[in-house]
Amino acid sequence: MKKSLLILAFASIMANAQAPSGYYNSANGLSGAPLKTALSTIITNGHQDKGYSGLWTGYKTTDIDKNYENDGSILDIYSEKPSGTDPYNYTPGTNQCGTYSVEGNCYNREHIVPQSLFNQASPMVSDIHFIRATDGKVNGMRSNYPFGKVGTATFTSANGSKLGNSTSSGYSGTVFEPIDEFKGDVARMIFYFVTRYESKLSTFSSGNMLGSSTFPGLQTWELNVLLAWHSQDPVSQAEINRNNASYTFQGNRNPFIDNPNYVNLIWGSGGGTTNPPTSTSCANETFETIPTSSSSSYLTRTWSNGGISWTATDARTDQTISTKAITVRDGALTSGSSANGIGSLTVTTQLKFSGSNGTFNVKVNGTTVGTVPYNTNATTTTISNINITGNVVVELENTSTSNRVAIDNLSWTCYSGTSRQMQISATELNSYQTKLQISPNPISNNEIFVKGETQNIRKAEIYNLQGNVMQTFDQPFKSSRNSIKIKNLPQGIYILKMDSASLKFIVK
Repeated sequence: MKKSLLILAFASIMANAQAPSGYYNSANGLSGAPLKTALSTIITNGHQDKGYSGLWTGYKTTDIDKNYENDGSILDIYSEKPSGTDPYNYTPGTNQCGTYSVEGNCYNREHIVPQSLFNQASPMVSDIHFIRATDGKVNGMRSNYPFGKVGTATFTSANGSKLGNSTSSGYSGTVFEPIDEFKGDVARMIFYFVTRYESKLSTFSSGNMLGSSTFPGLQTWELNVLLAWHSQDPVSQAEINRNNASYTFQGNRNPFIDNPNYVNLIWGSGGGTTNPPTSTSCANETFETIPTSSSSSYLTRTWSNGGISWTATDARTDQTISTKAITVRDGALTSGSSANGIGSLTVTTQLKFSGSNGTFNVKVNGTTVGTVPYNTNATTTTISNINITGNVVVELENTSTSNRVAIDNLSWTCYSGTSRQMQISATELNSYQTKLQISPNPISNNEIFVKGETQNIRKAEIYNLQGNVMQTFDQPFKSSRNSIKIKNLPQGIYILKMDSASLKFIVK
């Protein structure tokens, strides 16, 4: 029943979390209603309607418990107990409803957005992304009620899901409330629905939950409930598994599982507003060479431009491209930290004096994101779709110890969309998992204790399962406690990367 605390190969985890390369490219750089519409187009393309009866087949791969008991039974969000024994289990294909009278009789097809709101029409009626295999009795009790916070429960399922009066601000009717473990799951399924079918919303009934317009697509009170649930219950590995299986079965994906940040980019963080978030003003970052007289001496040189600091090691300033350049020999050009992220990078390079053609390694936050070639002619290169959010440090590292290469006109576009995925090989992980271990796991008190030899570890980073950097620590182990103090992290599963070591941990 309990979530596995085994250290898993990170590469396989990240592979499970990723959409196909380029799947969301047309949504890059957008926010608010335009982003929602772009995602709608993406997830409409490729959607194959397998029919209402086809859901039974789909559930044999999409709704199987691989993350709690891992016993091949139906994963039912209305009966699953994340930290205890389930009250009952269903065998896929065997315990389908049918009729029911009490909990535990059978499972059927629960439309998280009630099918009565769209008159049982296709393809909505058979869209597996928001139709879950759940206990028939609890499904019947939930009926067509919207989701919200329950005050006094008139019905409580065996795992604690409740029906009762709403205490959610803005709505006083009857609502249904799943347990905390699955509140984010419900929110992201509804976000999927109002995005995939945004062009049809004006023809649907509201059911006290849906909006009648493309944007925001939900009534204000319900939107605020779901935004809070999305934040409180991050994407789980079970959701990632289901999204991948649904993609195999149906041909489209839930973008809010692949890229949870889309939620805030479209709707903001709640608090009563239904307006799209204001786009952050972001002047693209630009490198300009040191504004001093030229010098043929190879030195470490530092300067600032446009609020960004720069450092060039083993560098000189007398070998120019278009009258301005800095030449790096056995060294690198490195930016200071920018909070605006990076979308793409463009730079002009030219080999000076003797040497052979070669490349710079382009790194962001220490991870190689591409290469820039150089030769005897001035060459401009753009690396697209780097797509990393938050604080970034950009580095151009000369792969040759002797080639003198001039760098000029370096600039990058800012980025506030979905972060690129971090990649770590299973070999890197497996070579360390017997040397280092997190204990206890799940962690508590905002402190990670690591067993093993940590004195030579120079840097640590915490990633979520979507590959986004959550926190970074330089010289993380500064005391004999072998511990790292962390900021508050939401409940979920994370990866602690320490140099080449990668360990999985859980925040309760």
